[in-house]
Amino acid sequence: MIERIKALVLGGGGAVPEKAMETDVAAVALLIEAAIMDGDFGAAERAAIAALIEERFGLAGADVEDLITAGSMAVEKSHQLFAFTRVLKQGFDAGQRQQMIEMLWEVAYADGVVHDYEANLVRRVCGLLHVSDRDSGAAKKRVLAKLQ
Repeated sequence: MIERIKALVLGGGGAVPEKAMETDVAAVALLIEAAIMDGDFGAAERAAIAALIEERFGLAGADVEDLITAGSMAVEKSHQLFAFTRVLKQGFDAGQRQQMIEMLWEVAYADGVVHDYEANLVRRVCGLLHVSDRDSGAAKKRVLAKLQ
């Protein structure tokens, strides 16, 4: 799996990456963006991302770590959100895009404090994914309810 991910992120390998793999890496890259927005990609945020990957993508163990590594590589390689959100907008339906916003809120709340930069990132991603403020607010409320 890691070789397919590296080929996708680095643009090599000669093989055309699967569309599902491309959306998975884009989704994880956005989760990592949310985690690093406050300047500290801590253990709580990493654990939250791993749990979301296991739940959302049905992966476990080394595959989770491979996807986190691929997402991290994609974030380092790209300096814009549009590349990731474009892939998700094309690959996800409206319900999946709303789930993505909920996952971003989960990562933002993972360390117990939502930094202004994290909240701003979620708002920008909402706009790029065409998720309404109402749907984002509902996703945020679901995350807060889970945490209580």
